[in-house]
Parts: sequence; C-alpha cells; structure tokens
Amino acid sequence: MADPRDPRPLIGEPLSLDLLNTRWRTTVAEDLLDSLAGYRIWLSSAGLADRCAADEAGLRATLAARSALAEAGPAAEDRREAELAPLNEVLGHGRLIRRLTPAGPEEAVEVDAPEWLAAWLAADDYLALLGRGAQRIKRCAHPSCVLYFHDISQNGRRRWCSMAVCGNRTKAARHYVKVNGG
Repeated sequence: MADPRDPRPLIGEPLSLDLLNTRWRTTVAEDLLDSLAGYRIWLSSAGLADRCAADEAGLRATLAARSALAEAGPAAEDRREAELAPLNEVLGHGRLIRRLTPAGPEEAVEVDAPEWLAAWLAADDYLALLGRGAQRIKRCAHPSCVLYFHDISQNGRRRWCSMAVCGNRTKAARHYVKVNGG
C-alpha cells in the first residue's frame, strides 16, 4: 500500500518502474530520492520498509539501480553492452535461491550486502517485466511527462501514465487548438 506521504503523481507500478518514477516533473524537476526521508517514503510505498534499512548505503545502491534502469531502457535488445553493464552490475549483487521444502517451493533473495536488497529487487523486477514483453514497458506519451508505466491493457495501446492527468492535458490542448484556431 502506498505511503500517504508519497507526493508522486504515479504510484503502484511494478517495483522497477516505481523506482524510475521517483523522478518526475511538476513546474520543476522533482526527486523523491534526494533525501533519506524521501527514500524512507519510497521504501514504505514499495512495501520494502520492513526488509530494507533506510540508510545512506541503501540510498546510494538504490540510486545506482535507478540510474542503471534508466540507462538500460525498455528496449534492451537495442542497447550496447556498455549501456547494460550498470544494470548487470546491480544484478551481480544478489541472486534468487530456489528450493523445495516440506511446505512446498520456496524462493529467497540473497544479496552480498543488505544495502543492495531494494536495488537488486528493482533490477530483478525489470528483467521479469522485459520477459513478459518489453513493448509493455512504456514512457508516458505526454511530451513533458517523464513517468513510466507497465501497460496491462488488453490491446496494449495505453499511452498515458494517467488518463486523468496527462491524457486529459493532451486532449484539452487539442481542443483548445481546434476551438481557437491555432
């Protein structure tokens, strides 16, 4: 559940996109992760507050993951190895352990240092989204919006992070031009 203190315009996307969406624009560029307090809010909104410490080391690792995700982009197959290296470096800090227990299958994440847990989970989530279809990872079509979303619409044609905000802005601008002749 999203933290009520979270000021971002788009919350609740898959973890990797939610991390990318910690940067957004209002009248100025905003960054939720510009402080430990903001990092704490993001961990809470992402459901990670009980698993990850909101400390400087974790914030640095999470910022590295955000930068790596932004550099890799949704079309990883169009990227050079150098552009993918930062994301692979983040992924190198952890692994998924699967095993069968008497209670059934179990998965556990193991990271080389606790501060990498949130970063690794976001990077791993991105791989999962890519595996389900890179074309469903989209950046909002509004020219001034920098937010990402996972398009789960049936036909895969969603264009806006939020129809109520960015979609409406575009429609209103189009209507203004039509009514006022340019």
